[in-house]
Amino acid sequence: MHLPKLQRVPELDALRGIFLAWMILVHLPTHLSAWVDQPFGFVSSAEGFVFLSAVLVGRIYYRQHMLDQKGVRAHLWRRSFKLYAYHMALLAFAFTILAVYAVHTHRAALTNLLNFYLHHPRPAIVGSIFLIYCPPLLDVLPLYVTFLFLSPLILSAATRFRWKTVLTVSILLWLGAQVGLRDAFHNLIVHVTHLHIPLQETGAFNMFAWQAVWVTGLWMGAASAQGNVPLARVPRWAIALSGVLCVFFAIVRFGWFGPHLDWPALGLWVDKWQEGPLRVVNLVAFAIFFFWLRRWVVLLIKREPFLTMGKASLQVFCAHLFFVFIGLALLYGDMEQLGWPTAIGLTAVTFLSLFWVATREVRKRHAAKAKKAAAAAAASPTDPSQPFPPASVETAPSPLAPRSEPAEVAR
Repeated sequence: MHLPKLQRVPELDALRGIFLAWMILVHLPTHLSAWVDQPFGFVSSAEGFVFLSAVLVGRIYYRQHMLDQKGVRAHLWRRSFKLYAYHMALLAFAFTILAVYAVHTHRAALTNLLNFYLHHPRPAIVGSIFLIYCPPLLDVLPLYVTFLFLSPLILSAATRFRWKTVLTVSILLWLGAQVGLRDAFHNLIVHVTHLHIPLQETGAFNMFAWQAVWVTGLWMGAASAQGNVPLARVPRWAIALSGVLCVFFAIVRFGWFGPHLDWPALGLWVDKWQEGPLRVVNLVAFAIFFFWLRRWVVLLIKREPFLTMGKASLQVFCAHLFFVFIGLALLYGDMEQLGWPTAIGLTAVTFLSLFWVATREVRKRHAAKAKKAAAAAAASPTDPSQPFPPASVETAPSPLAPRSEPAEVAR
């Protein structure tokens, strides 16, 4: 069975770069953070980044998984262990240099970040190795590592039982997350490991709820790789309703309906960490309306520095945490945000440095691919195991590409 190779889609890289830049602005301790935190309703940069990462994994690996399950599983597991190593390096920095600086300078922002570790170092270290203890800001990578590690199993289940079954199980887990599944699982982990780590120290993200974001992304990525984008089949009335819902939730987000219908009043219904029910409605509406606007979205996003940052998004994400730590280290007393001159300087240095990190990573990858291609080309004329030239590369249109026919051809 031969499957045409899918080329990388630049606009998806750029979109992931935008979500990453958005996340960085939220994490840096500046006055801008409050303004860019969920400005379009109850939709966050973290959800966009996780969802889009899952779309790319599903798009790239689902068809390969049909031909070589063991190869895809080994590749994704190697990648998840590499990210796990990044996470361990960040924790090592936080538990040593950052912790010492926080204690000796009495920086409240940093001591609050590492409060459990400073009071209970042994269970914190052991728990962090098993991704149980996840300090604030350092809880996104464990989520990503876990989902990436489980992705080959999810793809295998989708191949064997079809996506409807996988999505049904995902919905049931999400429902369980709304009624205390995480608490029950945490109690079981504490009982088995005897690591008495409070639930709030295991990370803000409810993994049983957020898995729905990842699984949905995998499904959409796999569907797009087979030329069937689910969002392309949404009827016009649903698109119009989604636009109305997006406006409604944006108004609620900023409290323009009054105190009886605002963010605090809705509580868990729009909770980010639990992926509350109304928040899911907002996310679905945003995805549908955003996809309908893709013709103009592509024109806006397909540019630097987002393209390069999106290609090396995980390296950029890891690196940006060091600059966030620097920002927290600059806070003193009761300060919650940096002053404007310091904030502007730190933001500029952060993005320039991260763009350099992304550029270096992309060049490194290109050099490795060129070296591999040169070796393959040198071996092909004389290698008897390769009697035929490689198959031509076919490309599928991007799911964000504008319509060229009445019935859209999607990748």
